[in-house]
Amino acid sequence: MLPVSVLLLQVLAAIFAPTSVFKPQINAARPSVAVLIPAHNEALVIAKTIQTILPQLAEGDQLLVVADNCNDDTTSIAKNLGANVVERFNTTLRGKGYALDYGIQYLHNKPPQVVMIVDADCNISAHFIQVLAQASVQLQRPVQALDLMLAPANPSLKMRIAEFAWLVKNKVRPLGFKALGLPCQLMGTGMAFLWQDISTMSLANGHIAEDMKLGIDFCRADKAAVFIPDVLVTSLFPQGEQASTTQRARWEHGHLGMIISEAPSLILESIKTRNVQMFGLACDLIVPPLAVLVLLCLAVFIASAIAQAQLALMISSLLLIALAMAVLLAWLFFGRAIISFRQLCYAPIYAMVKIPLYIKFFLNRQVEWVRSKRD
Repeated sequence: MLPVSVLLLQVLAAIFAPTSVFKPQINAARPSVAVLIPAHNEALVIAKTIQTILPQLAEGDQLLVVADNCNDDTTSIAKNLGANVVERFNTTLRGKGYALDYGIQYLHNKPPQVVMIVDADCNISAHFIQVLAQASVQLQRPVQALDLMLAPANPSLKMRIAEFAWLVKNKVRPLGFKALGLPCQLMGTGMAFLWQDISTMSLANGHIAEDMKLGIDFCRADKAAVFIPDVLVTSLFPQGEQASTTQRARWEHGHLGMIISEAPSLILESIKTRNVQMFGLACDLIVPPLAVLVLLCLAVFIASAIAQAQLALMISSLLLIALAMAVLLAWLFFGRAIISFRQLCYAPIYAMVKIPLYIKFFLNRQVEWVRSKRD
């Protein structure tokens, strides 16, 4: 019941949220910045990413690519475009967290005031670096840009539904909590941190949800992340079925694993310490991927109907109504450019198709980082 209530609250709050929450001084001096790009065999995409970043760098800024266990042309491409590249080779300790830690250790030689993390397949919007750098210093907390994944040209119905679900997760929900004065999850790319904060964090791990884990660690240090939707970082969903399946498994197994391992202790800790920010982050964490939430509500409703348990049937009916309201309102105010109402009606079928992915979570959970194959 709580996850559905949180989702509906976030959607309602997002509808009435201000369109901009941070007003940067575009021409004002800003802190020195290091943009850190972890990269594992990203030769197909890293050039475009670097080319969107370079024009926004000022004198004294750094662009550091960590070529992690690469056996393609990632290193040479990045160097030829003007990025500073460090190479890391360790086939035992694998994962994005280890690459980030390696980059932070390198930056100790010339520490910036602000560290930004951008994935190797992303493009950033205008004033991205200026806004995030100013926001992180002004707020003295980690900041998270709006991170959207977009469907490629001529997308399938499944891709449109996935893009809408991503929009709800990464725009609508954090925008709603932002309007309520609550924090957001870190999203893995488009993040900015003060050097004195990120340099003391434990990053060297192979966790498949390293971004969520880092956000929780910051929250426990009274540095919960702030959502800055004024600037945007985008990437494309992979088109290949295998790459798409690998990516979904990593995201959703990682999220479900974090709910099980972190949510109970985070809720208890927030109540014990009366920490509203921590409680808000815990409430956001327990909202599972949208497909999981749909399946859970449907399962409870069907089980209640079969058992003829009137109270349970009434509660499960209310949950389904609340969930439908949340999804429809999110679509009405934010998602109509992505998917039509008729297409959205196929979402429950899409959720059912993903049942094997969730069964695999319990039988053979993905616990190690596996990079999605690029198109």
